[in-house]
Amino acid sequence: MKLTVVGCSGSFPSAESACSSYLVEADGFRLLLDMGNGALGELQRHIGLYDLDAIFLSHLHADHCIDMCAYFVARYYRHEGGRCGPIPVFGPEGTERRLATAYDDVPDERSMSEVFDFRTLKSGTFEIGPFQVRTEKLAHPVEAYGIRVEHGGRSLTYSGDTGVCAELGLLAEDTDLFLCEASFTHGKEDIPDLHLNGREAGEYARRAGARRLVLTHVPPWTDAERNLADARAVYDGPAELAFAGAVYEV
Repeated sequence: MKLTVVGCSGSFPSAESACSSYLVEADGFRLLLDMGNGALGELQRHIGLYDLDAIFLSHLHADHCIDMCAYFVARYYRHEGGRCGPIPVFGPEGTERRLATAYDDVPDERSMSEVFDFRTLKSGTFEIGPFQVRTEKLAHPVEAYGIRVEHGGRSLTYSGDTGVCAELGLLAEDTDLFLCEASFTHGKEDIPDLHLNGREAGEYARRAGARRLVLTHVPPWTDAERNLADARAVYDGPAELAFAGAVYEV
């Protein structure tokens, strides 16, 4: 599998990165994990506008899904080649309503579904193209899911947004690459069921036996290097910070 970091900033875009969005490719199939603020523009640095095969939305906070409104415009009003057919979009219950409300001026209440084939997420295992995936509902103020993507005997796990919960450890168990949020700073913020800090991300990676840890979703106001140091203090495997444009072979 090939993983490309399209955007990795938490909460709002930074000067260096769009918000959460990660492209996973294998066997010619392209799966996008989240499409936050600014992600659609950055995505076009890596693939064509209409080259996606499926989209996974971990939850419906704007920094993970709002550029779906812009992508609706691109697919619905395409001048050359006509309107795009529906692409599978896996998201929490109410995804279509959330996006239609955010866009506000769709031609009619079913317009979104003409270009997006909405499929409601639940915890479980299923296939997306060549990928075997497992999703678990995690701890966050809104319904939110982490995802484990497997292909060819390899795996990557993406936390989405989550606080401390047992389900994240189950998803990340023995994973080859753990893409884990680290929004908070150890010893500074302590809000249950919202986000992790760098130390907590490192602890999850250590306990799960993850072979590589990539910290992501660090907001512009958080010291990313401190979060990385906190993760490395408890996890002795390879650990690094995600950055826009980074590519990993999994």
